[in-house]
Amino acid sequence: MNILISAFEKSANLHLAHLLPLLEYKPIGIFNKSLGDPIVDLQSLSVMGFVDVFKKIPFFLDLKKQMVELADKAQKVLLIDASGFNLPLAKAIKKRYPDKEIIYYILPQAWAWRRGRIKTIQKYVDKALSILPFEPEYYDKNYNIKYVGHPLLDEIPAFKKRVVKSDKVVFMPGSRVGEIKALMPIFREVRKKIDKEALLVIPSHLEPSMYGDISGFTPTTNAYEALLQSEFAFICSGTATLEASLIGTPLALCYIAKPIDYFIAKHFAHIDKVGLANIMLGNMHPEFLQDEVTVENLLQAYKSANPQEFLEKSFALRHYLKHGSAKNAAREING
Repeated sequence: MNILISAFEKSANLHLAHLLPLLEYKPIGIFNKSLGDPIVDLQSLSVMGFVDVFKKIPFFLDLKKQMVELADKAQKVLLIDASGFNLPLAKAIKKRYPDKEIIYYILPQAWAWRRGRIKTIQKYVDKALSILPFEPEYYDKNYNIKYVGHPLLDEIPAFKKRVVKSDKVVFMPGSRVGEIKALMPIFREVRKKIDKEALLVIPSHLEPSMYGDISGFTPTTNAYEALLQSEFAFICSGTATLEASLIGTPLALCYIAKPIDYFIAKHFAHIDKVGLANIMLGNMHPEFLQDEVTVENLLQAYKSANPQEFLEKSFALRHYLKHGSAKNAAREING
């Protein structure tokens, strides 16, 4: 039996790697080559400029058409994240094959952005697998959505049980060019004022040269180990802030967006927090956005951190999320 899978992002494929061995289906569709035989090489797409969406519109339209045709050979469809591609794909598949079961895992954050997508999901997706406990509250009571746990609790290998005193701090300026260029100059100045070893997380698929002068840092590709070892973290907004919060490493969230992007976010988002840990538990860690990302603010956050209090909040966050999602998601997909 086949399952048609649409998983574009690196994070989606990390989650899929834990889920796939538990499925009773052979994967076909879009995913990393390490997980099977996809119809497209995601790595080669990245090399030729995957982020340039407008130039790739004809390509994506053709890819959607291929996926709709391929759905005929699958018993079920599994969509993971990437709502810009996956929601139109769900609509097209449901139109062609009304009885084909479509399952969505790692849902778009419609509770924060463009809530109209919730209606689209309810119309074209048969089963929604949520990784955030509060998410089902935004959907109709009779809709088939279920919280299955959070994948990071499957993937993070170790969590802090006590406060770490290591004389190490970690800097995570992100993996996108814009994020790195905005944050690294400030991170360098912060690093100069902290007399401890400074770990710099550089994803293994990126060249260290992207980060400019890193002479004051100890580069590493192992984000989880770096967070586990460190006393404090300076992190670009994203999944890494939730990872640090779960592991138990106090942090400062930092983000500098393009002015137009920040304007849109500020005026159209339905939330007043950026970090998922803060959204779920309140003020777990400080957030600095745009002009607030200064050397002084980051140093103040570092100096005023309470590691024991943060660790207790980390325990509470793990308890709130309960468990990983792979086993429960597989049970729902196989059922």
